[in-house]
Amino acid sequence: MRKLAFGYSTRCNIRCEHCVAVGDIPDNRKMDTARAKEIIVEMARIGVKGISFSAGEPFLYFTEILALVKLCKQMGIYTRIVTNSFWAKTPEVSDTFVAALKENGLCQLRLSYSKWHQKHVHQNNVVNAAGSCQRLGLNYFVSFVTDFSIEDDPHELFLRNHGLKFFPEPVIYAGRAASFKPRTILTDYQANCCDMNPYLTPDLDMYACCDAGSHFSKTHFFHLGNLKDTGIEQLFTKTETNRLYNLIRTMGITTIASFAGMKAREITTHSKCELCKKLFNSPETLARLQAEVSRLEAWTR
Repeated sequence: MRKLAFGYSTRCNIRCEHCVAVGDIPDNRKMDTARAKEIIVEMARIGVKGISFSAGEPFLYFTEILALVKLCKQMGIYTRIVTNSFWAKTPEVSDTFVAALKENGLCQLRLSYSKWHQKHVHQNNVVNAAGSCQRLGLNYFVSFVTDFSIEDDPHELFLRNHGLKFFPEPVIYAGRAASFKPRTILTDYQANCCDMNPYLTPDLDMYACCDAGSHFSKTHFFHLGNLKDTGIEQLFTKTETNRLYNLIRTMGITTIASFAGMKAREITTHSKCELCKKLFNSPETLARLQAEVSRLEAWTR
């Protein structure tokens, strides 16, 4: 199924230390609303079935996002909004926002939560937002961003004590979080496959990866092109036909890293996104993998 992370704006009302956004200067780029509607209609035409409004804080442009969500519903596109819940200051206010989302056809609300978010947004906002979703029948979940440190235990307990549906999400060591000291993972030797949902920026650049793909500054491995120069169908075709992209989805980062010569004990100390950057943001390693992709495809048990 074709789906996409839709970056309508990069503007955010808080500045978390872990954010994958780059630099200390506020980034307030925003897509033209009429152009965004044209893109959604075109995406529906080429078979896009899911759009997640993310990047900056979508609720800063709530009326415009509502219009885009309503259009998606008319086009038969599943929609999700990712938010820090700053707007859910009381249950009553939260109900007003969620009711509007439900009425305009939103399918799911993803509530970002972490020790970094909650320095700026009160914990109870997340409880209010989730409570409104439960009362009004809107699907939701809490995205609990964590570095798996002991400091996160009280935050996880808070979510459990309030009966919220949440899923831990590992912090990505890119953007502002690049300054963090990564923790040793030491997981089992697992495949680490990645769905690699594409991401569209307000400047109409499209990347094959919705997480940290735009941070591959040495190779620009995940950059697909810009809608000002290339059609949406062509960009989706690029992400669907690239042989290395497809191996990331099916074979997984771990096996590719092993093929590239990384030691097994080193591989297990890195997260999926860290491994990906080590492999594909290295011009030398990327050139080798591209040259030997047929051998890599045959690297099976």
